[in-house]
Amino acid sequence: MSIDKLIEEKDVSIKWRHYPLHPRIPKEGLKVKDQGDKQDKANRKAYSEHLENQFQMQGLKFVRRDLISNSRMAQELAAWADSQDAENKIHIMLFEAYFVDQKNLGDIPTLLGITESAGLDPYLAEQALEKRSFADEVNQDWEFARENGITGVPTFHAKDLFLYGSQPFEVLERFYNNLKNKD
Repeated sequence: MSIDKLIEEKDVSIKWRHYPLHPRIPKEGLKVKDQGDKQDKANRKAYSEHLENQFQMQGLKFVRRDLISNSRMAQELAAWADSQDAENKIHIMLFEAYFVDQKNLGDIPTLLGITESAGLDPYLAEQALEKRSFADEVNQDWEFARENGITGVPTFHAKDLFLYGSQPFEVLERFYNNLKNKD
């Protein structure tokens, strides 16, 4: 992915923030086909083609999803993982679990399996999720998104600059260079 290349080549660090993706979806998820009445077929097809192009640009496999997840608990898990000095691994694994493997990110056992695969302690993760230890942090991120008009992911933010959407490495590199020039 282009962000990985930027991290490697420019030695930047990333702080992941969380965005309210589908907050009204129940924890068991919602079948995409059940959303058919809310969006016409042409719009769904155009959006699917857009996503497929974005994935290809990043060198990722694209799978048409059958399920829309409520990602709130996954976001709280990711915030916990960040507190464990887990780098970016859990974020990428959650992304792949949702978009490639079609996992329900609202399902706690699924999240704990991802935690273990990431080399983190699933028992500690489960405790953090049960206690909702990182709910306030995620709430603050959601508020930041609202205050700054962030309506999609990924959104890159540093200083007073925002860059929206999945971007090729060259665009991320220009963003980085602009930030360096502002110093």
